[in-house]
Amino acid sequence: MRALLVLVGIAALVILAGMATGFINIDQTQTAQLPRLEGGQAPEFKADVGRIDVGTETKTVEVPRIQLQKPEAQPTPAQ
Repeated sequence: MRALLVLVGIAALVILAGMATGFINIDQTQTAQLPRLEGGQAPEFKADVGRIDVGTETKTVEVPRIQLQKPEAQPTPAQ
């Protein structure tokens, strides 16, 4: 239950951040009306969200070569 509340909280923060930065714009286009003898009217919203285009590109990257040389075996001095 706690994990669900954390996920809902994170989703709310992401939506608020999107609205604050202008990435998400929500406008109400139709107001709600309470039902009388017959059905009422639900509100309508228009949401404009930003678009991100991600492309791919093939490149050849030169990687430096590393050569490892072991030190020469040195005889231990006699004492």
